[in-house]
Amino acid sequence: MTAQNPLAVYPSLRGQRVFITGGGTGIGAAIVTAFAEQGAQVAFVDVAEKESAELVAHLATLGLPPVWWRPCDVRDVGALQQWIGQAEAELGEFSTLVNNVARDDRHTLESVTPAYWDERMAVNQRPAFFAIQSVVPGMRRLGGGSVVNLGSTGWQSKGSGYPCYAVAKSSVNGLTRGLADTLGADRIRINTVSPGWVMTERQIKMWLNAEGEADIQRNQCLPDKLQPSDVARMVLFLASADGAMCTAQEFKVDAGWN
Repeated sequence: MTAQNPLAVYPSLRGQRVFITGGGTGIGAAIVTAFAEQGAQVAFVDVAEKESAELVAHLATLGLPPVWWRPCDVRDVGALQQWIGQAEAELGEFSTLVNNVARDDRHTLESVTPAYWDERMAVNQRPAFFAIQSVVPGMRRLGGGSVVNLGSTGWQSKGSGYPCYAVAKSSVNGLTRGLADTLGADRIRINTVSPGWVMTERQIKMWLNAEGEADIQRNQCLPDKLQPSDVARMVLFLASADGAMCTAQEFKVDAGWN
C-alpha cells in the first residue's frame, strides 16, 4: 500500500477468524499478512517452522493482532484436522478458510509411481477437502462463511513438467463447484482464486531465468511482475462482506496471461 495507491480496507473482516493452510511462506504468508492488516484473527499451519515463526514475530512488531500458528505436515489429515479443532477451541469458530497449501515440484510422466502420485495428491489435493470438512460445522453455527480455494492457471495454459500438480490443481474448480450448492444453503460461499506466475522467493530462485522473463513479457497483458500480495487482495475481497453474492466462481489473478 502506498499513499498514491491506497488499498481497500474491509470493516467486515475486523475481528473475523480466518484459518489458512500453508501460511508460512510465499502466497500464504502474503495472505496471512493481509488478513492481519485488516484486523482479523488469523490462524495458520505450515511445515516450514523457521519461516512461520519469523513471520509471526514480524507481524507482532507491527502491532497487528497476534497470529496463531502450528507446525503441520498436511499430508497427515488427522494432524491437520486436530490443529483446526485446537485453533477453534482457542480462538472460536472460523468464518473464513483459505486452502492455500501446495507445492509445484517438477516431475515427468515416466517417473511417476503410484506412491509418488499419492504423495503429490496428499499435498496438493486432499488437504482442501478435509479442511473444509472441519470448518463447515462452525460456519453453519455462525450463520455463514467463506471458503477460498487456491487453484492455478498453470494447467490452463498447458504448462509442462508437473502433470500430478496439474491434475490436483485442475480438480480445485471441481471441489468449488461441487460443494457450492450444498454449502450455499447455509450461506457459506466457496470460490477459487487461480494465480498466474507469482514471483515468490521459491519461483524466483528455482525457475525465473531469461526465458521466463521473456515468457512474462510475451504472455501477460500487464507488464509488471505478479506479486503474492496481488493474490492476497482478491482473497480478502472474497472473504469480506463485499463478496457476499460471489460463490461457485473462479477468479484469476494472472495479469491477463490466460
